[in-house]
Amino acid sequence: MSFNLLHAKCGTRLKQQYVCPLDNEIVPRDQMIKGYEFAKEQYVTFTPEELKALEEKATQAIDIAHFIPRERVDPVYYDKAYYLGPDKGGEKAYRLLATVMQETDRAAVARYAARGKQYIVMLRASDAAQGGVGIVMQTLLYADEVRPFSEVPIPEAEVREREVELAKQLVEQITAETFNPGEYEDDVRKRIQADIERKIAGKEIATSPEPTETGRVIDLMEALKASLGSKKPGRPAEDQQTEEKASSPMVRKPARAASSTGEDAASSKTEHRRRSKRAS
Repeated sequence: MSFNLLHAKCGTRLKQQYVCPLDNEIVPRDQMIKGYEFAKEQYVTFTPEELKALEEKATQAIDIAHFIPRERVDPVYYDKAYYLGPDKGGEKAYRLLATVMQETDRAAVARYAARGKQYIVMLRASDAAQGGVGIVMQTLLYADEVRPFSEVPIPEAEVREREVELAKQLVEQITAETFNPGEYEDDVRKRIQADIERKIAGKEIATSPEPTETGRVIDLMEALKASLGSKKPGRPAEDQQTEEKASSPMVRKPARAASSTGEDAASSKTEHRRRSKRAS
C-alpha cells in the first residue's frame, strides 16, 4: 500500500524531474547518461552499448552446482522465492528432481542468469504444488550482501537456570507443530484500508491519542511470569517477584548490507514476492 504525492493547491499528482544542481536546470531523459562513482564526486561514464555488454546474458537454464542438506542454508541469506514449473516435455525430469529432493531432504544450490545479473539460487521441494510435489526457487544473497552478526553489540549477561526453566514453560505453552500463515493478518494494513474507505465515503478519520509513556524498559522475567500466571492460576506468591531486569532494550540492525546503488534499492522494492518461472 502506497500513497502518491499531490499538489496541495489543486490535488494534481506530481511528476518527478531530475535537476542538475550545477547548471540549475531540469535535465530531460535524452540528456542523461549513467556513471559509476569510483571516488568522491568522480565518475566513469558508460554508453548504453557499453552497459549492454556488461550485462549477464539471460538464459532459461538453472545450473546446479551441488546438493546440500536443506537446513544448512541460513534463512538470513533468503531473498525472493519463485514457483518453478516444468517446460514442455520436461514434466518427468521435473517430478524426478522434486521427488528426490523431498525424499532426501536436500536442496540444490545453483546459478541462474536473468535481467542482466547472475543469481545464486536454492531449489527446494514443496508439497503445495498442484498435483503433488513441486519446486521453489529461492534466490539467495551473496556473502558480501549480508552484514556479519558481530556488528551487533551484545553485552555479557548472566542467565540463571531458574530463569531458563521458566522461559521453557512459556515456550511449551505456545508451541505449534506447523506454521500456518493464514492465522496471521496485517492489522495495520486493514486499519489503513478502512480509514481510506471512510475518507472516500466523505467521513473523517478518528485520531488516536498519543501514548504518554515512552522509553520504558521491559522486564522480560516479569513478562514471562505474568504470561505463565495468566494460564496457570494459583502459582506461589514468590514466583511473582522480579528476578532480574533487562539492562537495555533490544537494538535492531538490518542483516542485509546497504545496496551499492540507489537504483538497485529502488528497483528491488517494485518486484513481487512471488512470481512463476519456467525451468528448462
